[in-house]
Amino acid sequence: MALSEHEEALLQQMEEALYAEDPRFASRIEKTKSRALGRGRVVAGVVAGVAGLALVVFSAMSSSIWLGAVGFAVMVGGIVYAITPSKAKLAAVGADGNPKPRPGTPGKAKAGTRKSATFMERLEERWEKRRRDQW
Repeated sequence: MALSEHEEALLQQMEEALYAEDPRFASRIEKTKSRALGRGRVVAGVVAGVAGLALVVFSAMSSSIWLGAVGFAVMVGGIVYAITPSKAKLAAVGADGNPKPRPGTPGKAKAGTRKSATFMERLEERWEKRRRDQW
């Protein structure tokens, strides 16, 4: 069921308000990959698990220990692959609510910012900014 124009506009306003009020939270819930990729991961893992189980059963019937070990490894690997979350990177959002370009992707960098600041330098900059805003 499609949304009406009023509902779409209201949803857009709510999304903009979320980005404006709490951009960190908004960036954490916005995934760059679709849910279909997560489902594909589960399906591939389950298929590998079933194939591994079939190898274990076949090896038991043919008295082949090494094939059973391989089947067991495939089964466990498939199940682990299915249940572990993908490493989908979350989009970073600026203070204005717009997504920031990722490092290495083409995009405009702000004037006066360093591209390759270390973790500790970024941490120190954030600490100094908080101290300035507090006083």
